[in-house]
Amino acid sequence: MKLCIAEKPSVAKDIAQIIGATNRNDGYWEGNGYWVSWTFGHLCTLKEPADYTPDWKQWDINTLPMIPENFGIKLIENNGVKRQFDTIAHLVDKCDEVINCGDAGQEGELIQRWVLSKAKNKKPIKRLWISSLTKEAIQEGFKNLKEGSKYDNLYAAGTARAIGDWLLGMNATRLYTLKFGAFKQVFSVGRVQTPTLALIVERQKEIDAFVSEIYFDIKTTYRDVEFAGTKGKLKEKEKGAEIVASIKEVDFEIKSYTQKEGKELAPSLFDLTSIQVECNKKFGFTAEETLTYVQHLYEQKLVTYPRVDTAYLPNDVYPKIAGILKNLSAYSKFTEPLLGKKIRKTTKVFNDKKVTDHHAIIPTGEDPSRVGLSLEQKKTYDLITRRFIAVFYPDCIVSNTTVLGMALKHEFRATGKQILEPGWKVLFESKSNDTKSQGEDQVMPVFEKGEKGPHEPQLVEKQTKAPSYFTEATLLRAMESAGKQVDDDELRDLMKENGIGRPSTRANIIEKLFSRKYLVRQKKRIMATATGKELIDLIETDLLKSAELTGVWEKKLRDIERGEFDIKQFKEELNQMVRELTEQVKSQQYKEKQTGCPKCEIGHLIRGKTAWGCSDWKKGCKFTLPFEYKGITISDSELQELLQKGETKYNYIFNKKKPKELKKMVLDDKLKLGISKPS
Repeated sequence: MKLCIAEKPSVAKDIAQIIGATNRNDGYWEGNGYWVSWTFGHLCTLKEPADYTPDWKQWDINTLPMIPENFGIKLIENNGVKRQFDTIAHLVDKCDEVINCGDAGQEGELIQRWVLSKAKNKKPIKRLWISSLTKEAIQEGFKNLKEGSKYDNLYAAGTARAIGDWLLGMNATRLYTLKFGAFKQVFSVGRVQTPTLALIVERQKEIDAFVSEIYFDIKTTYRDVEFAGTKGKLKEKEKGAEIVASIKEVDFEIKSYTQKEGKELAPSLFDLTSIQVECNKKFGFTAEETLTYVQHLYEQKLVTYPRVDTAYLPNDVYPKIAGILKNLSAYSKFTEPLLGKKIRKTTKVFNDKKVTDHHAIIPTGEDPSRVGLSLEQKKTYDLITRRFIAVFYPDCIVSNTTVLGMALKHEFRATGKQILEPGWKVLFESKSNDTKSQGEDQVMPVFEKGEKGPHEPQLVEKQTKAPSYFTEATLLRAMESAGKQVDDDELRDLMKENGIGRPSTRANIIEKLFSRKYLVRQKKRIMATATGKELIDLIETDLLKSAELTGVWEKKLRDIERGEFDIKQFKEELNQMVRELTEQVKSQQYKEKQTGCPKCEIGHLIRGKTAWGCSDWKKGCKFTLPFEYKGITISDSELQELLQKGETKYNYIFNKKKPKELKKMVLDDKLKLGISKPS
């Protein structure tokens, strides 16, 4: 018998029906020479510190660093997990061959390999590696099963990632908590989450420190077209007023008028990060929500494998394009002009060098009306499908116009754009949200070089703007490029190797920072809480908070995946890094600021076991402020906010049954804690 192991019951059922294993048993399907079983995601995990030695059970700074000689795995403690694992282990023992049908990615490989390792598998392993869950894809995958050993490096990279996260996370979290944490306060530190938090905190500091400056621009209107001065910003209003006054009475003269025809290419196909960015921009979906929607579409066989970091297709997919387009019946208005003639093929879409195990996210051609999709899932599917169709349309042809004019010695410029042939933009014309971004600039009349006439100059007062707060869209892009601002698609593609985390894990990292109360959302803005800022301020080493250094580690993990870097060397470097970090933090001094007592105004606040109190308590001052109020831990920074402004800067969820009801913590005139009205 051949044993197939899928990552979840629904996928196991699909595979079982297709290969003829139609008899349902407890924990597996059977038939046609196959057993088809499943995991529920991770059944195994790395052992906890206490599993290695009793000395590591208690949180004690003297036992750090914790570096196991050999890492081990164990079953997750859950009765359902144990029962399913026992079923798999029994089938592994009895089968002739194992077919790994796990999710076709690094995490999926790790899940399956750990289960097989725990089950002491000695049987040969084959690998089902597919990019969609359609019947055709599964059948084709079984005809072309790969040798399991082909994915040994992928497993090695997954193992190295897990060990790296354990070593850094376990040690750094205990280090900072034991050294600097107050009552019940745990400082959670991670290889990916901490540099991500640092990006947000540093941006926030830039915004807080920003001082807006007033400046002036000179503009003029000639023949109903607005021209802008080319000399840039003016700091002195008087100087600007003088220029306006001097040119007001003279004619405006056209010095040049140029029109150039240009092309606008269709946007690239989606990888996971770009669909998350687009959904956040257009619909306000979080990265985690978008991943959930795309994963559902994948499991419903409507789109291809979503956890990808490429926006390209391999050349062998090209023959299937016409069939997919033909099956997108709901979009026939757009697909019919493409069918019946040669489908466009460009290297911007088809490039074998840009594709490894999976290609860009595209529709499979399956009918979405056969399954019940939520409004959010429909919106996500629509984005993916329109983007897919668009790349086979002609380029958008535009006319770009630039006009230069002069008044006395002062030069002005005006630009405009007209769409001559919409090309791929017809797919987005009906989208009201896109009208402004996809539309035209000011339409220009025809100007003649040397023509002159009256104009209306004016001095416009403006203010410099602070950097923008991160949104999930801009944060995902920053994680992808290790904190660097990169707008060019090709350059961004080159930098993916050195990004923070993997596309499939970034959404989860962001959500962890929210759940640990290091971040809050204010509409689309992402802001660091006082606790989040406090943690980053405590971390002095760039080793933990540098996006670029984390990107270098990510590059090494990718090199392990390609067989270009030794996992033993990676572990040695990690161990050395953890030892150095431990020494640094143990010797780090905590610079605690002395805060005056708000009640007696004589003593200063000191830490007790459960609350801050006054140093003059022996002289009768009874002021106290708890470290925790209604489930919210009050950090040092939040203490300062309460004492100075009477409320915390950010809103929190005080009622878990009403997660959208956000309130601030307040300190009233009687120095008692309370909750503000809902925002």
